[in-house]
Order: sequence, then C-alpha cells, then structure tokens
Amino acid sequence: MNIADARMHSQRLVAPAFETPGEVVRWMGAMQAQDYHQAVWAIGSRMANPALTAVEAAIDAGDILRTWPMRGTIHFVAAEEARWRVELAADRIRSSGTARRRQLDLTDDDVNRCRDIAEKRLAGRRRMQRGDLLRAFEEGGVSTAGQRGYHILGQLALQAVLCIGPNDGKQQTYVLLDDWTHGAPSRPRDEALAELARRYAISHGPATAHDLAWWAGITVTDARAGFEAARPDVTPRDIDGTVYWSADGTGDQTVGAGHLALLAGFDEYLLGYQNRDAVIDRANASAVCPGGNGVFYPMIVVGGQIVGTWRRTLRKGLAVIGREVFPRRDGFR
Repeated sequence: MNIADARMHSQRLVAPAFETPGEVVRWMGAMQAQDYHQAVWAIGSRMANPALTAVEAAIDAGDILRTWPMRGTIHFVAAEEARWRVELAADRIRSSGTARRRQLDLTDDDVNRCRDIAEKRLAGRRRMQRGDLLRAFEEGGVSTAGQRGYHILGQLALQAVLCIGPNDGKQQTYVLLDDWTHGAPSRPRDEALAELARRYAISHGPATAHDLAWWAGITVTDARAGFEAARPDVTPRDIDGTVYWSADGTGDQTVGAGHLALLAGFDEYLLGYQNRDAVIDRANASAVCPGGNGVFYPMIVVGGQIVGTWRRTLRKGLAVIGREVFPRRDGFR
C-alpha cells in the first residue's frame, strides 16, 4: 500500500464530491481552524463546487462551528458533535495548563464568575466580539490583563459553555454552545472514543494509534482502545512492521504522478498525523513551518507528495499565485 495515495483518497482530496461544508466537516471529524481563511480553503478543497459563501452560510446557520476540542487548538466540528468532542480531551488540556493559570493567578472562582457573566450576556443566541466579552468580565470584577482573558475564554470553552460564533465583519464572536447547538449531547467516554477512532481511521487512514493520540490529544492507550472498539468498520494492517488502521478497501486506489492539489496552510493532510514522513521529505518540513513557529504555509501537493509551498496575493482584482518548489531529491517520489 502507498500510504500517501491512500490518505489522499481517504481525505477526499482526489475528485472531491462533497456538496456542503457540513458534509466535509462530518467526514473529517474535525478540521484545524485557528487560521479562519486557511480553514475555509481546506473545507473547500474537499467540495465538488467550493464557495466561500457556502462555508459562511454553514457557519451562520450553526451547522458547523469552531471550538477547542483537541490539543488546545481551534477546530471546525459539526455542531451536534461539539459537546462530546470537547469533553473527550478537556481534562488533559486543563491539566496541561494548570501551572500557567497559577502563574496568572487565575482561580476557579474567577472562571466561575466569568461563566455567570457570559451565560447572562449571551443568552438567547446573542453573540459578542471578544473585546466586548472581556470588557464584560472586567466590569464584573475579573481582570483579563495579559493572557488572563485568553485563558478564561479557553476554560469556558473546555467547560462546553462557550464556542466561537459567526464572524461579525472581520471580528471573531463568542456564543453559548448550548444555544448554538440546541443542546448538543454528551457521550459515554468509551462510546466517544470508538466514534472518534472510527471517524479518524475512515477519513485519515491509514494511520497509527500514535497518529490518533497526537491528533486528538488523548493517550496512545485510549487511541488503541478506540480503534479496537471501532471494529469492524475499521481494520488494522501491518505496513513495514507498523500497524496502521483504515477502512476496508483503503489503498485500492492510486493517485496519478501528475495529480496536483493546492492545499491550505494547516491542512489535515499534513497536520492530521504525528508522523508525516509518508507525505513530505523531512528535509523540506521546515520550509512548510519555518523555524517550527507553529505557522504552516499553504502546500503544493503533486502525486500525493508535498513538493512546495504557495501563496496568494490580491492585486487590483487579480489573484497572483506565487510558489516555492522544494529541491528534488533522488529516491523520493
């Protein structure tokens, strides 16, 4: 099996056929979205007829939304799945931030006071820009100075109180998760792990337990348990001594050597895995994320391999595409 070819098909980057943004996000399970415009491009890359207006309409309608379900990073998720996705990894994310909250002198009482304020100010599907909401916290007697405001919002998101709503112009807004999702349900942990693993293997496979653990912010033990519980929808396969999970039939299709895709920065094709060697030469990885600063450039993919980066510049109504192609190395497809 060629892992890159199989992933291109699993991720629906070959002959994309999804009709709506919601179909894309439900298939993928979650899509990284701290950069709004790159995330919109990533969704469109998997649609038969991509359009910015379609993605924005899905957000405005509350079909998909942004929250912090994994790794403390913003992702798009389907609205009806938002609560259980957040709850699954929330304890680990909270634990990882304990020391930082202590440094900021941010207490549980502070967070609870802000929760009360948010629930009152946002009730009835109201939304507030970030700055306005932080000012409301300040008026309620809780300092949001420095990074305190960021961490307060993060804690309320991990409690499944807040999520990110539709943009107000170019400004991000916050809404109450339950109002916006009509009370999205929780799931028993074992059931949630199984569904998480099933969806991940089908949309990202072939992938390992370590890939799933990294992607979802769970333990490797939980990732393995999730895959096992997701049988028979997903199955393991030994590839060069490593166990990969995917849906039955994955790997039967190939990607033509000349197949071209211009993917978004932060696209799941790269960031959806702990080990990315199957799709990019390690020597070129730093060109996609210079300096390891956490900012990933849009990617040129040819025949399943990431071979360069690209950028778009708007000039007087024209979109000018610039590119940087990596040096070719012998023995690397």
